[in-house]
Amino acid sequence: MVEVKNSESGSSDSATYTRTAAHTHIKGLGLDDAGVAKPIEGGFVGQIEAREACGVIVDLIKHKKMSGKAIMLAGGPSTGKTALALAISQELGPNVPFCPLVGSELYSVEVKKTEALMENLRRAIGLRIKEVKEVYEGEVTDLTPEEAENPLGGYGKTISHVIVGLKSAKGTKTLRLDPTIYDSIQKEKVTIGDVIYIEANTGAVKRVGRSDAYATEFDLEAEEYVPLPKGEVHKKKEIVQDVTLHDLDIANARPQGGQDVISMMGQLMKPKKTEITEKLRQEVNKVVSKYIDQGVAELVPGVLFIDEVNMLDIEIFTYLNRALESEIAPIVVLASNRGMTTVRGTTDIVSPHGVPSDLIDRLLIVRTVPYNKSEIREIISKRAVVENLKLQDAALDLLAELGSNTSLRYSVQLLSPSGILAQTYGRLEIAVSDIEDAKSLFLDSKRSTKILEESASKYLY
Repeated sequence: MVEVKNSESGSSDSATYTRTAAHTHIKGLGLDDAGVAKPIEGGFVGQIEAREACGVIVDLIKHKKMSGKAIMLAGGPSTGKTALALAISQELGPNVPFCPLVGSELYSVEVKKTEALMENLRRAIGLRIKEVKEVYEGEVTDLTPEEAENPLGGYGKTISHVIVGLKSAKGTKTLRLDPTIYDSIQKEKVTIGDVIYIEANTGAVKRVGRSDAYATEFDLEAEEYVPLPKGEVHKKKEIVQDVTLHDLDIANARPQGGQDVISMMGQLMKPKKTEITEKLRQEVNKVVSKYIDQGVAELVPGVLFIDEVNMLDIEIFTYLNRALESEIAPIVVLASNRGMTTVRGTTDIVSPHGVPSDLIDRLLIVRTVPYNKSEIREIISKRAVVENLKLQDAALDLLAELGSNTSLRYSVQLLSPSGILAQTYGRLEIAVSDIEDAKSLFLDSKRSTKILEESASKYLY
């Protein structure tokens, strides 16, 4: 959330018009109840067939019939492949893991590329754990730490315990808690009027939000107001926790060292990235399977999105084939803007999109098509609204023309510099002259290549 000041009136309005990413305006696939794509909906313009195909894939994922399968988004640059992948994640909701990465991210000097791929595969698999716990839940009415003389001597005092008063819909209760719980309360930044719950067994404290009784006290949109908890303060409650398999791998791989100086120094000397063994992952999988069989946990296959899949080499593709066949696997979404090209890591294997034929056979391929001029105009118009920029109709037409002649990305990237130039000249709307100035300052790929070729030819004898 960004606060935007109005210089004329002196007032401040809260607005979400901030450029955070290239696809901020994408809110979903824009399908109706029958799964038919609307021409302009959810931030999308056009790409009807691709959006409807992705809608079918979303339904398959929700019904858990896509686990261990893969799809390919194939099309030219600036045809909405990344936007489609993002829209799939938006449609699945916040509780389904979505792990995006670019093919080149798998290459590291610290970790093997196959290990990096497996880490991301495990990040894209969620586990929803349901536990019935004994908790104290309510609105904080009292929060008083009580001090005592330091038992180790000296002049300082230490907190012996903390008094916490909790109120629910059916009563109130005052708790006398251990000082370690007071540390957790401070970390959660709990104040009087907040709704919290405290686990009876572990002493873990969770701040749920601000009590809605204080909703009129401050006008802060960032604050989340929650109703007063129902029932008694002391109750049994079902706690739902979402983790990924990679989180479980890391938690079990991290050694639980002692508190002495030697153990602490040993922790500091360890490298930041360490490989998790296959044996450890198998043990984690056994425990996960046991929880699922007992009904304590539920597996949530997420989405691993790999952009620029042609950057992967033959070794990674072979490993990916094996990973897709495993019992616990996510949905893999690949994206490529290449046609027939050599598979990286080989010299003689030419395959569609740079993907080996054995993996291509496994893929459902969704094709994206280039945007026409009117669709580019609509996309730029929507992008201008997201960036809080106003365009004259003639300027919008010029950007649409540039987009159809060069690329959509180039037109969209000219928006922000054109807005700065218009502001410099004291205009509230971007004019054609601002677009022309920005165009002369920032070249597209065709003009840049032409200038380099011309300059290079001068030095040829």
